[in-house]
Amino acid sequence: MTLACRVIPCLDVAAGRVVKGVNFENLRDMGDPVELAALYYAQGADELTLLDVTATVDERATTYDVVRRTAEEVFIPLTVGGGVRSTDDVARLLAVGADKVGVNSAAIARPALIDEIADRFGSQVLVLSLDVKRAAGTRSGFVVTTHGGRTATDLDALDWAREAIDRGVGELLVNSIDADGTKDGFDLELVGLMRELSSVPVIASGGAGAVTDFAPALRAGADAVLAASVFHSGQLSIGDVKDALVADGIEVRR
Repeated sequence: MTLACRVIPCLDVAAGRVVKGVNFENLRDMGDPVELAALYYAQGADELTLLDVTATVDERATTYDVVRRTAEEVFIPLTVGGGVRSTDDVARLLAVGADKVGVNSAAIARPALIDEIADRFGSQVLVLSLDVKRAAGTRSGFVVTTHGGRTATDLDALDWAREAIDRGVGELLVNSIDADGTKDGFDLELVGLMRELSSVPVIASGGAGAVTDFAPALRAGADAVLAASVFHSGQLSIGDVKDALVADGIEVRR
């Protein structure tokens, strides 16, 4: 774990609006991404992640206008993912204000994409987004999915994470589909397994429901914790989470 953990709100965007569901299904409108980004910045978010959750399914590029307007409102690192298929896509996102870019489906389809992005822009720009689901019969018990969690693969999640690190990703965003939106807490087993193999920072995602859920994920090995619905609904603020972490003896950025 890094000296100070990071608390990261996530904006899952579809058709220009923030959406959230449970287990990646039954998405509902949660608000305007630019307004929410500004709110979380004011609350003290360390970074912001914006994922265009239908870009790959719709076979289109990320909504650059939303990225641009969001970047104009926040002055913290902004990671953008969804529909990234080439180094030119990365260049365009960086040009409109992204600091880091997440890849998922396109990298699984063509792993050399990771090498190409890392070689052109550096590993610090590249985040591997892993939408992970439990699956019997695999070596680790976890597989990765594509197309916003809609398509299962037979690719073992740990093997893929290890290969992606070797190819040059600078960070792992590990999202548990099974825990996503349930508010039952992070998948600590998954976080711990990723920490054991990873030489790069690990972001835990999926399942946050209370301030008490975040510290266990960090103690399991995450360098950062990411959440969406608990922030969008106003159930928790960034400050609530950081205060609870400090009370639990975990250093946060102020």
